[in-house]
Amino acid sequence: MIFITNRFPKQTIQTTIGRSFDFDLENNAPSNSVFYCERNAKNKYTEIGSMDLLTRLKKSDYRQILIYIHGFSNMPEDVFSGADEFQKLCDKKKKDEVLVIPLIWPCDNDKGIIQDYWDDQKAADQSAFSFARVLQKFLKWRSEEEKDEKSAPCLKRINILAHSMGNRVFRGTLAAWKKYDLPQGVPLIFRNSFLVAADVVNETVHEGETGEVICHASRNVIVYHASDDLALRSSKISNLRNKIASRRLGHTGPENMDKTPKNVYSVDCDEVNNKYDLKGHSYFRSGTRKGTPGQVFNHIFSCLLSGRVYPDDEYRRSSIITTKKAKS
Repeated sequence: MIFITNRFPKQTIQTTIGRSFDFDLENNAPSNSVFYCERNAKNKYTEIGSMDLLTRLKKSDYRQILIYIHGFSNMPEDVFSGADEFQKLCDKKKKDEVLVIPLIWPCDNDKGIIQDYWDDQKAADQSAFSFARVLQKFLKWRSEEEKDEKSAPCLKRINILAHSMGNRVFRGTLAAWKKYDLPQGVPLIFRNSFLVAADVVNETVHEGETGEVICHASRNVIVYHASDDLALRSSKISNLRNKIASRRLGHTGPENMDKTPKNVYSVDCDEVNNKYDLKGHSYFRSGTRKGTPGQVFNHIFSCLLSGRVYPDDEYRRSSIITTKKAKS
């Protein structure tokens, strides 16, 4: 599995193609450098460099790319486990359709949720600048590929799935990219942006708010939420202890759909999230049995295949996921 990270390695930060890459798990400071790597086995990684990674993506048999941005308090092997599960579910649904690429940012491995939570918030915010460089590098590479008459353009569709605090990373990355590289506006680069159990305020994707840039960069922005998400309740407690009172996007969906751009969709997962996951937080992969897709995954995959959230009703913007099907 190939991946991108701004976690510090135990080795030097100088890129060396083909070297072993070992995560420094005691260091949760975001690196300004970004590393493009391959996971060969558990805890065995090799640095391959940006050009090799981009070339592999272009030549891959997969039709679409899904960049997976994990949530807080996840060590690299935790991320790979979740990404591998999602990849297998995709392959089970349709061969060579979706290739999952984890984007790994530096979570803390301290004990205690409060310390972890605030350390991870800082790391998430600071990671935005590193990953904005990844997007700018991709844009430059794609532009050069299009100019090369001997090279066929890359036609892969690109999607984002941001989980929990990964939405903070995603929002900050696009905001930094726009501010420092594209002040006239970001390009429509993502087919679907899936915001799952998002640990950001529920006004985030309103017009005029910081996360509106996600809507500008995406054809569809689909928000999956569940009011009984226990992990987000802990997040809320952490924020309240620091005198920050705000409802989370992953609990309620957008605060007011009328204030969001028209390409934002809301999906209520209350009926299934605790059936799929003990804390009701990681409900977007398997269902009641690991390896068997849940209804939230089925909805995500349907969007990936069609590029439309509700293909039978172009004006519909919300639904409820049940154990059987989505309903209005």
